Amino acid sequence: MSKRHDTIGIKQAIRLEWMEHALNLLLSGMDAVTIREELHHYLSERKGDGSLGKRSKNTRSFVVTNLMNIWITPPKEILPLRDNAVKLVKQDPGQKRAMHWAMISSVYPFWYQTALQVGRLLSLQDQITQKQILERLKEHYGDRQTIDRYSKFVLRSFVYWEILEDAETKGHYRHTVTNSIGSDYALALIFESILLAKKEGKCTVTELLFSPSLFAFEIPQVMASQLVGLDRRLKLDQFSVGDEYVYI
Repeated sequence: MSKRHDTIGIKQAIRLEWMEHALNLLLSGMDAVTIREELHHYLSERKGDGSLGKRSKNTRSFVVTNLMNIWITPPKEILPLRDNAVKLVKQDPGQKRAMHWAMISSVYPFWYQTALQVGRLLSLQDQITQKQILERLKEHYGDRQTIDRYSKFVLRSFVYWEILEDAETKGHYRHTVTNSIGSDYALALIFESILLAKKEGKCTVTELLFSPSLFAFEIPQVMASQLVGLDRRLKLDQFSVGDEYVYI
């Protein structure tokens, strides 16, 4: 188990276009030192709400560290996923959003856990509240003061990614659009990211195929054996008479 499973890590909202910029720098062939410098320059006048304006070095550094950890210098156990994600987006740029989601979920399981709670609540009701999500996250992480603050950054990121929208009442959210995944291989990599985000590194096929954490995506019908064949890191074994489990 990696320490990333118990840490929060996300201390600022992370906009999708920032993820896109970091990935593009990586694809351009720049080295890590140069990319870090470029990200600092890029974010020096970009605020979390998308507006232009001076940003403090402190808040900028949080986001630069996040972006570096996600795409440029991820943890060792996530490097195979990153490398495969890079290969995929080179071949099929339309899968970038799905790969951004896969990478941030695996590097920062707090993102995955927040998405999991959001998805579970959305399956029960049309509108969800920040308070509901916070209560569920505290059941998982404990009653830390940081959970309250940092969960807001992830929820705000979901709004910026346009998968949630603010409802009329402050602190209430609605689901917006569902993103299509047009590649079985992209789906296999997303499933790998879920396993990397889970402490135990495994779950049943049913849990994986119907994970509430993927509320932002339309999941195509596919056999688990197909995905295992596409992603060699995924292993399939018998769980019970009626189900199997997937692990890394």
